Amino acid sequence: MTTVPKRAMVLAAGRGERLRPYTDRMPKPLVEVGGKPLIDHALDRLASIGVEIAVVNVSYRRADLENHLKGRCLPKIIISPESERLETGGGVANALESLGDDPFYVVNSDVLWSGGRSDSLFRLAEFWDSASMDALLLVQPTVRAVGYHGRGDFQLGPLGEVRRREERETAPFVFAGVQILAPGLFMDCPKMPFSLNLIYDRAMRLGRLFGFVNEGRWTHIGTPEGLARARALYPAPSHAPQS
Repeated sequence: MTTVPKRAMVLAAGRGERLRPYTDRMPKPLVEVGGKPLIDHALDRLASIGVEIAVVNVSYRRADLENHLKGRCLPKIIISPESERLETGGGVANALESLGDDPFYVVNSDVLWSGGRSDSLFRLAEFWDSASMDALLLVQPTVRAVGYHGRGDFQLGPLGEVRRREERETAPFVFAGVQILAPGLFMDCPKMPFSLNLIYDRAMRLGRLFGFVNEGRWTHIGTPEGLARARALYPAPSHAPQS
């Protein structure tokens, strides 16, 4: 029987510098695609599979995000404030008390995805194995990654084990910004801002970092051009002008 994590974290503290001028007047998670803010796309997906509590880290234009999230009931929102931005890893580490002792989802607030035959969040939970994994990353084939133009992030082994791309190598998969992490990974983590890449490297050295390939569409929204592509793929209802 598949156990779906009941808690999640949505990363929402970044400034979104590359998405200016939109982020001059609002935090990036409140930029709209398909008639609703990006953060609501993530929270709605989490609620739809039974996640009960979502921790949201906030820093840049914190009051705007807090006011927006006040109206949500599902999932229940816990705000994790950051007086200085703690980066992705530091943000999760700062919120561990609210995330509990069991594996939890972590979702970026600047990606949109569909799962193909079934929801990718559920498929991650199906594939998760606490006996062999500390981190399970959703990865997207680069040939189907809208808004991504890099050389990929990872190679996958036959069982889903992850290897990073070498410096001059091209890899077939990019990290999709959706994952399940075990809280034990954050033991003895730095008392300073740090990237989740440090955590991935720790899991990789132990042979406990795995990837799962997303079957559906994935769109990264990092620039005004990426936002325009996303809005073309996910048009807003005619009565819902986008900001």
